[in-house]
Amino acid sequence: MAKKILFISLGCDKNRVDSERMLGVLSGRDYCVTDQESDADVVVVNTCCFIDEAKEESIQTILEMARLKETGSCKALIVAGCLSERYREEIFRELPEVDAIVGAHSYGHIAEAIEAACEGRRERWLDPPGALLKKEPSRVLTTGGFFAYLKIAEGCDRHCTYCVIPSVRGPYHSVPIEALLDEARKLAAGGVRELILVAQDTARYGTDLYGERRLHVLLEELCRIEELRWIRVLYVYPEELYPELIDAIAREKKICKYLDLPIQHSEDDILKRMGRRMTGERLREIVTGLRKKIPGIALRTTLISGFPGETEEEHQALLGFVREMRFDRLGVFAYSREEGTPAAGMPDQIPEQVRNARREELLLCQQEIAEETNQDLIGRTFEVFIEGFMPEEDVWVGRTYRDAPDVDSLFFIRCEQELHTGDLVHALATEAGTYDLIGELRDEDSDESAE
Repeated sequence: MAKKILFISLGCDKNRVDSERMLGVLSGRDYCVTDQESDADVVVVNTCCFIDEAKEESIQTILEMARLKETGSCKALIVAGCLSERYREEIFRELPEVDAIVGAHSYGHIAEAIEAACEGRRERWLDPPGALLKKEPSRVLTTGGFFAYLKIAEGCDRHCTYCVIPSVRGPYHSVPIEALLDEARKLAAGGVRELILVAQDTARYGTDLYGERRLHVLLEELCRIEELRWIRVLYVYPEELYPELIDAIAREKKICKYLDLPIQHSEDDILKRMGRRMTGERLREIVTGLRKKIPGIALRTTLISGFPGETEEEHQALLGFVREMRFDRLGVFAYSREEGTPAAGMPDQIPEQVRNARREELLLCQQEIAEETNQDLIGRTFEVFIEGFMPEEDVWVGRTYRDAPDVDSLFFIRCEQELHTGDLVHALATEAGTYDLIGELRDEDSDESAE
């Protein structure tokens, strides 16, 4: 009888790709995937440890799944991903319930890990960074099949003073263009219409393989895949933006006029202590230049509140920067003191209560901006990517080019017509909430499109 495997993927969309590849490794073998905890013979938890909150969620999930050994049919518990890479020694020692460890670069060994765990052998698989990038990746999509993430690189060379990613994921490794195009063609042939490019630092793509940035080349080639309708780029560090990339985004119709620019702060002294090669003035120039070059572009960013040494004046200056720049989408993390990072040893650590309070101030500031921006969008027509139907509200739900899955806003459509997941339709925005829009279908030949 086939073993039933329960997969739990935590953390970012890059982790999701690894989970999908583990599922791909298991496909065609004597396993079947279940979403019922009580039925699972094996549980795989793909973990995250980017900040304390993610680490705590990972550990709590592992402990919850361990209880299935007593209350369900679970015979083996496997920990994969970043936590297993960062705490490769501690996990077996501190969590005796764990039967196998699969490191962040070792998802290709998942079948071996399951077999060993079920046979009572407690083993680790910890390959070096980049070990799997040259192998043909097979995947089982967990996004519904109409959009998918394309991980174009692994690791990071930045060494920002607050971040553990380089020590966990290793140095930057680009995936060859030919391999990415092959994977993208297969995804498109399988029904994917929106492709979302991810990496720790997407704009740096190609520097290690080709000696120069080649994200614009990759994007241009992806645009030639007929079945793809939208191509979206996440995690573009402003330091790495370059003219050819901006030109490609402006020129190519399939590329969503959307960029995710993780800036973290606006004040020069804080940016310097963070290890970021950026200044507040340069950030202003970049944002202004993007909006001039690409009218209607949606800009998303993330900030860190309460970094060591941040004064109240610097926090207020950051609030002023947010009001001035009026980002379309903005997320805020309260600074997390991560062991092993330079920032963890810096003086003037900010109390947790202050970090969280500053985070809330930034989010409230952005809430006001989002509400005002949404009011300005009423009366405009958008192409909307349909993601499903909400029967309790009797509305279809989708996203515009301004919205990445899971992290951004939604567009709700009231209509009698039956739509389908994966459809691209035109809709007029008639109402606005703080973050989301509500509208009605419009003819595709409407000339009021916001794109």
